[in-house]
Amino acid sequence: MKNKYLALLFMTLFMGQVCIAQTNQTPIVEDFKPSTVNQPGQEYPQVNSQGYARFRVAAPQAQNVVVSLGLGGAKGGTPLTKTDDGSWMGTTAGPMDEGFHYYHLTIDGGVFNDPGALNFYGSVRWESGIEIPAHDKDFYALKDVPHGNVQQVLFPSKSTDTSRRAFIYTPPGYGKDTKKRYPVLYLQHGWGEDETAWSNQGHANLIMDNMIADGKIKPFIIVMTYGMTNEVKFGKIRSFDIKPFQTVLIEELIPYVDVNFRTLANQSNRAMAGLSMGGMETQTITLARPDVFSYYALLSGGTYKPEEIKGKANPKLIFISCGSRENPDGVKNAVADLNAAGIKAVSYVSENTAHEFLTWRRSLRELAPLLFK
Repeated sequence: MKNKYLALLFMTLFMGQVCIAQTNQTPIVEDFKPSTVNQPGQEYPQVNSQGYARFRVAAPQAQNVVVSLGLGGAKGGTPLTKTDDGSWMGTTAGPMDEGFHYYHLTIDGGVFNDPGALNFYGSVRWESGIEIPAHDKDFYALKDVPHGNVQQVLFPSKSTDTSRRAFIYTPPGYGKDTKKRYPVLYLQHGWGEDETAWSNQGHANLIMDNMIADGKIKPFIIVMTYGMTNEVKFGKIRSFDIKPFQTVLIEELIPYVDVNFRTLANQSNRAMAGLSMGGMETQTITLARPDVFSYYALLSGGTYKPEEIKGKANPKLIFISCGSRENPDGVKNAVADLNAAGIKAVSYVSENTAHEFLTWRRSLRELAPLLFK
């Protein structure tokens, strides 16, 4: 059953990066502006106020250029048309969902990144990214508020015979009050992504900075590390084994963080959360080691059943979320069952989103104020 669950979860991530709304008859508004995640000085790709995306690629010798939105080219992609100056241009057939999306170019059968866009690790490779401005983007916007730090650390891993990487967010003021200690959230990425995802695609640090500045949350540290110990390629999902990563997390990374950062190093001040595959990892590890974490959060990453928790663990909170285009009834029903069994649980459904980063940005915004009360 676990292998089937893994396959379904990874397939959802594989196919669900972007959802193009059905084309309507409203004329396209010509107020296109460069995407906020373009390379410096690059005019394309562009987005307009309706959520359409427009692309321009210089490939004068090419015979065919398609923009593949999402891994594998959701909806068949957006074909571009060659213009008189030898460049290729095209606009999506309909408005895209708000938020962040991966994409790449297919030029005469070859896969390339768009030179105009920044690259983000997702879909098991560095992909181009595009941002469709969300109506509620203010909560993850870069603002003139005190900012925390996101630093890279390399920690020793005897179990994998190497040094492994993690990115650690410390909140504003961490470096000033050297006596203060903080709770810790271990936050996992999804399949095909890595430890850069929550900072780059997810804006976790900006979400935290803004909520701390508004007095909405208790400051805490976030630790983000790579969730794979064996490189699983698509079609080889059955070879994934959680136990080696559990060893890295519990026996190597957490002790390293507790020694090198000012943490409240106990179960009641430690949380684990993850999106998609990271949710599966969170569910498996928290059930196996309830002595380590007090807060559990699955973001588009499955659910818990009361019988998995009752008598085996006593979490302070279980948080389960998804997009409204995923499995909202399943999430709500699971949380209702947990609460009925006397287990404190909270659900959240992100409106008009699917298996994508706007769902998970919003989920972190809803989760953070519930932690470490």
